[in-house]
Amino acid sequence: MSAVIPEKLHTETKATVVALARSLKLISKDVKEIADKRLKDLGIKVNFSSHADEMDEFISSSIELRINDLHEAFLDKETNLILSVIGGFNSNQLLPHIDYEIIKNNPKILCGYSDITAVLNAIYAKTGIVTYYGPHYSSFGEKQGFDYTLSYFKKCLFQKEVYILEPSDLWSNDKWYRDQEKRVFLKNEGYWLINEGEGEGVSLGGNLCTFNLLQGTMYMPEIAGSILFFEDDSLSTPEIFDRDLQSLLHQKGADQLQGLILGRFTSESNINKAKLTSIILSKKELRNVPVIANVDFGHTEPRVTLPIGGKIKMSAYLGKIEISVTEH
Repeated sequence: MSAVIPEKLHTETKATVVALARSLKLISKDVKEIADKRLKDLGIKVNFSSHADEMDEFISSSIELRINDLHEAFLDKETNLILSVIGGFNSNQLLPHIDYEIIKNNPKILCGYSDITAVLNAIYAKTGIVTYYGPHYSSFGEKQGFDYTLSYFKKCLFQKEVYILEPSDLWSNDKWYRDQEKRVFLKNEGYWLINEGEGEGVSLGGNLCTFNLLQGTMYMPEIAGSILFFEDDSLSTPEIFDRDLQSLLHQKGADQLQGLILGRFTSESNINKAKLTSIILSKKELRNVPVIANVDFGHTEPRVTLPIGGKIKMSAYLGKIEISVTEH
């Protein structure tokens, strides 16, 4: 299946915000005001789907309402960008109910991360349309420390050129939405080189535990020949990450991986460079695969935007690590 690249964004873009998992009701007024202004400054007019602020006992809404909103967003001729509200735990409920013909006939940029991994990869697997692992709508409400995230959002979604990933200067593990003024930023030590080598392939990935929910289903993309990028959240531990990674490496095509890029782990996960290196080196399936970690994506701030179904080229050697991203 040939990849279909949605039209790039421009300064007269309409974004529709859809709650694919948790509800818009979770997002504070202050965060929404900052997000709306930041998107407006990009030339993006924000529209909210009809049921984005519905909320049930699971802090979400029914499958029917979420599916209706997703389909309406893809069918809206004026919408260029579809942004998830936030993550959650249940976006994989939507997969058998999505009308993939609607999406295939109306390709648009769909962007989100975390639990939205399930929808992003399923859409690529079923339609060939490139989707994007990047900030939620709520992410745009981060008052401080957003410049790096914004820069890579623009590089990926407004430009057609190849872009190079460079480490951020600072990063943060705090819950910024609880107190926008009292932030803690830490110096970034840069990328961690675990396995040397070079690779080039189709970019697939997202949140590892969510991606693994696709195993054995028709929504799992073909991983042979790919460069995988994965991150995990604060619920992860070295043992959980080890188990989830091993499960992925048992999948068909894992023996043909071209590279592995891992995002920054949260402080709560207790996964440091030494523990991660030990896990990676224990995997015979990764023995000849270049592996880089501590890259700026995941459940810390800031984050890059990466295409699912695009192309990544990586060169990982002591003293020189380079990651280039394109969609062609």
